[in-house]
Amino acid sequence: MEYKFSDKVSKLHASAIREILKFTADPEVISFAAGNPAPEAFPKERIAEISAELFRDDPILALQYSITEGYTPLRDFLKGWMKEKGCFHPEFDDLIITSGGQQANELSCKVLLNEGDTLLCESPSFIGSLNAFRSYNVNLVGVDMEDDGIDLEKLEAAVKANKNVKILYLIPNFQNPTGRTMSLAKRKAVYELACRYDFIILEDDPYGELRFAGTNVPTIKSLDTEGRVIYSSTFSKLISSGFRTGYVSAPAPIIQKIVVCKQVADVHSNIWAQVVSHRFMTTVDREAHFNKLRDIYREKCDLMCSYIDNGFSKKITYTKPEGGLFIWCTLPDSCDMNAFCTKAVQEYKIAVVPGNSFSIKEDDVSHSFRLNYSTPTNEQIKKGMDILARMTRDMLD
Repeated sequence: MEYKFSDKVSKLHASAIREILKFTADPEVISFAAGNPAPEAFPKERIAEISAELFRDDPILALQYSITEGYTPLRDFLKGWMKEKGCFHPEFDDLIITSGGQQANELSCKVLLNEGDTLLCESPSFIGSLNAFRSYNVNLVGVDMEDDGIDLEKLEAAVKANKNVKILYLIPNFQNPTGRTMSLAKRKAVYELACRYDFIILEDDPYGELRFAGTNVPTIKSLDTEGRVIYSSTFSKLISSGFRTGYVSAPAPIIQKIVVCKQVADVHSNIWAQVVSHRFMTTVDREAHFNKLRDIYREKCDLMCSYIDNGFSKKITYTKPEGGLFIWCTLPDSCDMNAFCTKAVQEYKIAVVPGNSFSIKEDDVSHSFRLNYSTPTNEQIKKGMDILARMTRDMLD
């Protein structure tokens, strides 16, 4: 039988990253292609204790249906925590728990965009969100980035050149894939453009607590006085990626529509994970836990960067991040990036992600590749980066 798929999914492709990860089934391959939290970052013992207490004292709470908006104590905690950060404005915002940050971004698009409306985003950008946006047949337009974030001149030009610009999607902190952080000056300028041209900013901040260098930069949401910023985040990098516990802080009318769409999608997010997340966040020394995570990722990032600095061909440039999980490396224009990445995994047994995996358009040219330092062990980083460094010298010098 010939299957005729809907227009919304017929042009979607499997994640290139997931395809690359198939090579990691080979035990000889060292993968720098994933984006998982470090195994040692999971607070396994405390999660086990909380879970045992929950199933002993109140098992039905963890096993029964719950409300779509999310576990009330967790929502109340998040409203207070986000208010402290300037990411929740009680006078006009509400908050909902989602199945990870991915659902937060997908539902935000669903409730605001019609087919053909324009969504602007950084170029390159996170492939998971891009595919979610594509599934709604929106006009997806990428705007080039600079070292300190999105190019403001090109952003304004894109707003003027495209009809029905509804949303600007941004990852201001340690952007995936580039690792870049948007400056405060640009955050203020982007918000001013949103006010001037009347569009909404979707601020995706999954890595914000993972700053291990530099100085914290206020969120765009903290600048919001008109109710035009949606802030999404997640516990995936702080507690457990498997919990799939994310959240959205946004103007109440937007949250009301997200609630309806979530009821259709999955009724509510995993209630056991929500309860454990709440009890973890309210019973541990949060800052001590976050500092442990920062120490882990600082060490891994510095280790990987030391091999780039001391072993890579000098023809390769890179962005050293101040947090997050990724390093963005750029080859000279004369080098075939896809051939480089293929050679790395097939001949040298090192998996990296080609930059065009994060492209907005299929024909966008990229000379970059992404490295992940959170997932591999330190020994794997040492071994794999030594091999990759030798490969870059063999190919480029």
